[in-house]
Amino acid sequence: MDKEPHWYALRVFWNRGEQVKDRLDSIGVEYYAQKVLPSYMFVHTTEKMISEIRNFERDNELRRFFVYIDKAYKPIVVPDKEMEVFKIVTSAATDGFEFLGNDPSIYQTGDKVRVTDGPFKGAEGYIKRIRKDRRLVVTISGVAAIATSFIPPELLEKI
Repeated sequence: MDKEPHWYALRVFWNRGEQVKDRLDSIGVEYYAQKVLPSYMFVHTTEKMISEIRNFERDNELRRFFVYIDKAYKPIVVPDKEMEVFKIVTSAATDGFEFLGNDPSIYQTGDKVRVTDGPFKGAEGYIKRIRKDRRLVVTISGVAAIATSFIPPELLEKI
């Protein structure tokens, strides 16, 4: 088992976010929760601890969340770079976000770009035309994809 901490994605069941936060606080696990997608939470911990968290949740009568797993039933590790970009985008105080589902591969068409200024400065993703607007699509592989509000082309730099 990997002893290095990584980011893992949790899907929080409806209206259970505060209970999950309280539980993670009580065991000293770092997490990132945001308002854009309140049913998604990310924890920064070791594979051993994520297994303990999963076991606790399985044994508990009141289901609060599940951990995203891959085809081999191992928790999906969210790469640090994807997590950094996701934090930039979701912490920006803007409206117009759109959840695109958990199959981001269909949204990765178009140019890969970096935002050079504004509330999303530093974010990287793919440009996708959605409902006649050019938008930045940011993905967490195997977990989720979100689209920002319109970003003017002069604030984009092709990578």
